[in-house]
Amino acid sequence: MARLVGSAETCLWAWSLRLRGAGVRQRAADLGVSVRPFVDEDLPRVLGLLDASLGGGPAGRRPPEFFTWKHLDNPFGRSLLLVAEHDDRLIGLRAFMRWRLAAGDRDLTAVRAVDTATHPDFQGMGVFSRLTRAALDAMEGQVDLVFNTPNGKSGPGYLKLGWREVGRVPVAVRVRRPLRLLTSRRARPGGPAPAPPVAADPAAAALEDADAVAALLGREPTPGGLATPRTVEYLRWRYGAAPLLGYRGVAEERGGELTGLALFRVRPRGGLWESTVAEVLAGGDPVTARRLLRRVAAAAPVDHLTLHAPAGSPLARAARRCGYLPSPAGIRLVANPRTAGIEPDPTRLDAWALSLGDLEVF
Repeated sequence: MARLVGSAETCLWAWSLRLRGAGVRQRAADLGVSVRPFVDEDLPRVLGLLDASLGGGPAGRRPPEFFTWKHLDNPFGRSLLLVAEHDDRLIGLRAFMRWRLAAGDRDLTAVRAVDTATHPDFQGMGVFSRLTRAALDAMEGQVDLVFNTPNGKSGPGYLKLGWREVGRVPVAVRVRRPLRLLTSRRARPGGPAPAPPVAADPAAAALEDADAVAALLGREPTPGGLATPRTVEYLRWRYGAAPLLGYRGVAEERGGELTGLALFRVRPRGGLWESTVAEVLAGGDPVTARRLLRRVAAAAPVDHLTLHAPAGSPLARAARRCGYLPSPAGIRLVANPRTAGIEPDPTRLDAWALSLGDLEVF
């Protein structure tokens, strides 16, 4: 018998789906579509579906180890995964990554609505809505909050299903090559220029000294809003173990003690190359943060760098001193609170204190 992927919590969720998703199953049956939890044996077909509907994704391709890292090895728990079938053909996937958010002295159980795929032959037939409603029914009473950063195509669907618009999280940009940025709308034959060299350690090496990183995390100020709790385990999973994404790290030391750490990756953005600054850990010291941002800038000859820093934070002050300017765009954030009375209110933009690593699609 196929083994259900997940822990005991996931198994309980699967039973919940059977009990409470009957109405959704019946509605799906109108199109001959059935909904069930993901099992190990689905992986090859799921990867084929993702390629057919979404392409190679942020990493450019979707090998099994990337899916395993993202959805099965997450330290917050294995993702809640549903698939849709039609005549034994796998035609839909809904994935909710388990997440944790700290809100003052309270920890919230959250999920991120991430990979969503419907086979092109079945798009526009309500498969996305059926899978999403079934997942919301199944997680009832288990999850405090659902949040995600949808694109323009999927955003309206989430709002129809009860999500609320939070706003656009501002992104700051430091431009290194203004002329290339101005001409980037012109398609470059053969795609972007070759990847620039990166003079920084892999993130796994930067996070190798667990005691030093833990001591640095202990000096981090308490975030002023909803934030992902940083632990050595989390950082090693998110940045050190991520296949294909190529995260790097730069450090600041004083007297042999680790006083700062920045994690980033170099990635193509249209016809340009970007350094995405995912995390800056500087113990609340803007001078250390500024030094780290300069080290990131010196590590790779990219066209521009991007960063998100909560308004008024030491990192925001450091970023301004380093030449980061507000981008005219931002990252769209939506939320669906599943528990009443969450404070701060997750439907307000100023309630969040996320890093760019929390927000970027991976």
